[in-house]
Amino acid sequence: MSSPVIAVFPGTFDPITLGHQDLIRRGAQLFGTVVVAVAAAHHKKTMFSLEERLQTVRDVVEPWGHVRVESFTGLVRDFAVAQGARAMLRGVRSVTDFDYESQLACMNRALAPDIETVFLTPDSRFQFISSTLVREIATLKGDVAQFVDPLVHARLLQKLQERTSV
Repeated sequence: MSSPVIAVFPGTFDPITLGHQDLIRRGAQLFGTVVVAVAAAHHKKTMFSLEERLQTVRDVVEPWGHVRVESFTGLVRDFAVAQGARAMLRGVRSVTDFDYESQLACMNRALAPDIETVFLTPDSRFQFISSTLVREIATLKGDVAQFVDPLVHARLLQKLQERTSV
């Protein structure tokens, strides 16, 4: 009998959206463990610090028992191998996403042939949501409450308030 499969779901989660949560919840139904891998994102300017992103993701996935949240730096392949993962979970919203994600999947297969990439499409209600758009709309004082968990929304508003009071 084989052991439950560990899947890694990597991203920057700046912030985590309802689309991310949909994929994590559905991944948790498919795999024994889902490790949400929050990238340090040294190459990106993030709105939230790594610690803030880790805590927010932990808070919103807390109801799902076999989901862990960890940070990583470097290649996601190295992180997945260290976690004992046999799958990489990736979300695909559009043809553009699929083109990029299929290139990543092929590269990851070349680097780590024992780790399969599994693509999930988000629920149609979340198909157009991205962290980038959420940050941009929120920064321009638009309402993003329908795209993120209420806890995430409160933290996003707090972060924007901190930025304007500096």
